[in-house]
Amino acid sequence: MRTFATAALLTLAATTALAAAPKTYQVTGEVTELSDSKIVVTKGKEKFEMDRSPATKVTGDLKKGGKVTVWYSMTAQEIEVKK
Repeated sequence: MRTFATAALLTLAATTALAAAPKTYQVTGEVTELSDSKIVVTKGKEKFEMDRSPATKVTGDLKKGGKVTVWYSMTAQEIEVKK
């Protein structure tokens, strides 16, 4: 019985952790703007502007005009409820 309870708690904890993670998206296109704090990727007529930090993992030589794939997630900064 004790083993079952432990397994149930571990399963619940893992499920909760997975549910809390934001959905990840990706976009592949040309780097049209680049700075230490942001990157703009253009795919067709759409522009994707994303913040970046020193913690952002970059593999390869990142430069303007290069082709990249960016993985990102969306987080709400503010929500205003309308009547």
